[in-house]
Amino acid sequence: MPYDTAGLEILGTEECLSLLAQAPIGRIVFTDRALPAVQPVNFVLDDGEVIIRTGEGSKLAAAARNAIVAFEADDYDPATRTGWSVVLVGTARVVTNPAELARLRTLPLEPWAPGPHDDFIRIRAGLLSGRRIRHGAPAS
Repeated sequence: MPYDTAGLEILGTEECLSLLAQAPIGRIVFTDRALPAVQPVNFVLDDGEVIIRTGEGSKLAAAARNAIVAFEADDYDPATRTGWSVVLVGTARVVTNPAELARLRTLPLEPWAPGPHDDFIRIRAGLLSGRRIRHGAPAS
C-alpha cells in the first residue's frame, strides 16, 4: 500500500468509492456570493456519482448549477486513532430530466432537514482522492 509523506495510506478509486458508500453524511463545498461555503448533507452514490437532495431555490441548488464543487466524507475512531477521508472534486448539476428524476426518487435518500427537497444534485467526479490512518501507521 502506498503512503504519502505524512505516513497516511493513499487509497485507490475503488476503495474511495466503497468508503463513500458507507458514509451517512458528507460535506459539499461550493461558492456562495464569491465566498467558499460548506454544508453538511446526507447523500447516496449512484453509479460512482454523489447524489444530494435539496430544496428548490435553495442556496445550494443555485450555487451548484454546473459549478465545480468539492465533496468530502470521513470517519474516525478517537479511541484507536484510526480513520479515513475521501475528497471528490467535480462538476455539480441539478437534474432536470424527468426520467432521471423519477429514478433518483427511488433511491434510499431521504433528507434529514425539514421541508420539501424536490431538487436532486448530481456530482460527477473529476478528481477523487482518499487517505487512511491505521493504528501503527508508519511514522513520517
